[in-house]
Formats: sequence, structure tokens, C-alpha cells
Amino acid sequence: MIPQVIFGYLSVVIVLTSILVVTRKNVVHSVLWMLVLFLHIAALFLFLNAEFLAAIQIIIYAGAMLVLYLFVVMLLNLRQEELLPRFTVFWPLGFLLAAGLLSLLGLTARAIIRGPSNIYTADVIKQTGHLGLIGRVLYTEYLFPFEVLSVVLLVAIVGAIVIAKKRLKS
Repeated sequence: MIPQVIFGYLSVVIVLTSILVVTRKNVVHSVLWMLVLFLHIAALFLFLNAEFLAAIQIIIYAGAMLVLYLFVVMLLNLRQEELLPRFTVFWPLGFLLAAGLLSLLGLTARAIIRGPSNIYTADVIKQTGHLGLIGRVLYTEYLFPFEVLSVVLLVAIVGAIVIAKKRLKS
């Protein structure tokens, strides 16, 4: 009974804080809610006995990424954006995208309930360790998505450099 209550608490707080991150008008408040979100995701990883992922969640996301977000918030002139009305023009498109994401979530939940062909039992995890299994799965079963993600991140970095270079010239 206790594990279900803890998991329910963590999942409800994660969903609510993710909604608060997106809907807050003040960007600094959004970043603070994102910190709460990242800490609860780390707690969820701890609850699932994935200590390495919890540590990475706190070090990388709750630490480095939030500092990066705060620097971006400080560098941008957000006073003009706060005065503009939000969510007025594109709310039908947002509603359709949310409905699509909820349907994908339903399909994912159905696949999880059906269950995978579980070759990673508790004994295999204890023998190999979490980090070894993450590396094995990442570089065998999910190699192509991993490479696609690296290309997407590279494009984002190049785009940020191009945008920053244009701002420096003007």
C-alpha cells in the first residue's frame, strides 16, 4: 500500500508541476517549478532503484540545466513578453496536439500494461548493474534513436551559435 501511495504522490506532483512550468506567466517562477519537477523525477528514479539516473537527474538537470535557463532568462528582455496576451491564437492547435499526445500516452500505457519481453530480470540487473545495462541497451537496441538525438542536439547548438552571432553583428 505504501509504495502505491508514494508513486501516486510523485506522479501527481510531476504532472502538476509540469503544467505549472508551462502555464506560469513569470519565467522565473516557471524555472522554480521546473526545479521542483526535476527533484520529484529524481525521487521517482530513487523509488525505482535507479540511483545513477537519480544522481544524473539532480546533477545535470536540476543543477546545470536550470542554471543555464536562469542565465538565458536574465539575458533576454522578457518584460515585453510578459505584457503580451498568451494562449489566444493557437489554442485550437494546442488542444489538438494535447489530444494527440494523450492518445500516444494511452498507447504507451497499453504497451506497458501488456508488458515487454522482459529479459532484464532483477537478477540480471544485480549482476550487471544499472549503468552497464543502460549502456548495453542504449548502444544496441536504441543506437539509431541515440544517433538521431545527437544530430538534433548538434543542430540546436549550431542554431544557437548562428543566432548569437547575428545578434552580435547588429
